Amino acid sequence: MEGSDAFEPNKDIDSPNRNIAPISSEINENKKLVVGGCQLSELAKKYGTPLYVFDELTLRRACKTYISSLKKHYPGDSLPLYASKANSSMAICAVIASEGFGLDAVSEGELLTALKGGVKGKDIVFHGNNKSQDELNFAYKNNVTIVLDNYHDIELLKNIASEKKPAKLMLRFTPGIECHTHEYIRTGHLDSKFGFDPDELKSVLLELKTYNWANLTGLHAHIGSQIFEVQPHIDLAGVMADALKLAQEIGHSIIDLNIGGGLGIKYVQEDNPPSIEKWVEVIAGAVVKACNDRNLDLPRLMCEPGRSLVANSGLTIYQIGSKKVVPGVRTYLSVDGGMSDNPRPITYQSLYSACLVDKPLNTNFEKVTIAGKHCESGDVLLKDFLLPSCESGDFLAVFGTGAYNYSMSSNYNRIPRPATIMVGKGSAELTQRRELPEDLLQLDVLPDRFIPKN
Repeated sequence: MEGSDAFEPNKDIDSPNRNIAPISSEINENKKLVVGGCQLSELAKKYGTPLYVFDELTLRRACKTYISSLKKHYPGDSLPLYASKANSSMAICAVIASEGFGLDAVSEGELLTALKGGVKGKDIVFHGNNKSQDELNFAYKNNVTIVLDNYHDIELLKNIASEKKPAKLMLRFTPGIECHTHEYIRTGHLDSKFGFDPDELKSVLLELKTYNWANLTGLHAHIGSQIFEVQPHIDLAGVMADALKLAQEIGHSIIDLNIGGGLGIKYVQEDNPPSIEKWVEVIAGAVVKACNDRNLDLPRLMCEPGRSLVANSGLTIYQIGSKKVVPGVRTYLSVDGGMSDNPRPITYQSLYSACLVDKPLNTNFEKVTIAGKHCESGDVLLKDFLLPSCESGDFLAVFGTGAYNYSMSSNYNRIPRPATIMVGKGSAELTQRRELPEDLLQLDVLPDRFIPKN
């Protein structure tokens, strides 16, 4: 092996969010890209493309760094929770549970996946701005902590929880903190669909104190996602400590303070996110100072990393198909996937990095635009991207796709979802099978009157 440095110099082994590729990425003796000890082109031939590839080592290393950093920098108890909206599968849940993580979920589907993956109900928090009664019932029966987002949650829970078995609750409020990220993933500012407004906080805390079915154990706030700044999180600690003091003065026994997630990752070379340890150190220090300034005992500190755990653990392999040259304008290379397996470029104008898996170090670049196969002119994965000379049939790896790709995928144009494999120590295991065209018909119902009689 030529080693990982040949492919991505100065790799940060302990903070995978600061790398573009998984930490196990290497160039083998045949000058081809290997991840988790598996040559990517061989995986593509065996499992087909598009193909989601997940590196177990990278995921576990990120988990361990969060755990060790919390123990190092926060003198109280702590529990990191995986924000499973980033990528929800039983295999990922099994890995994060084995590393000591809890989980946050936003639907019955995510709850079920977590429980089946081995995450204990007591270590799960259930979010959502419009939870259904069925979802709340399911969470309650499985001893999941329910995050109150609005009065609608309270009204529904009145018919579910009881004095004999009070519901474990956490209260989410909007902290009113701005941060620099895409407006669609900015959640801490006042104009947000999530959480109680700050001026509602006292009244809802007083109301909850009157219910014998309600056991309020924590407070929650979240300011956004893909954030590179640390100052907003320092500000958040003070706002949350004020809320904690108010809740305790009203008589609630608050033991958990959940500051959400938001740590960004490196998608392209220009990105420079803080390391996992630095992010934890800043937040932990801010919470300790805020609590000490208000003479408060330290709560159990919770955080909700998602993207920074899984994004750089994953990549997607595509096969290049057609080529179109628009003279003097652009060269299009079309691949066998696109917006149905990665909607982020068309939704958020997100940027990615990529390479040819069998020519990862070639430098005879040409400027190309990697287009998806969907019936949308905006279905472009990488625009004006420098790629070595290639031809139809070559395999392309797009990095950083472990978050918000599978979880946001669709069957647009009736295209089946890709398979997912987890790699490590030279072996590959199927964790999500490839959908087949026949699978897309399983939920269709054709009324009898449309069925030909002959």
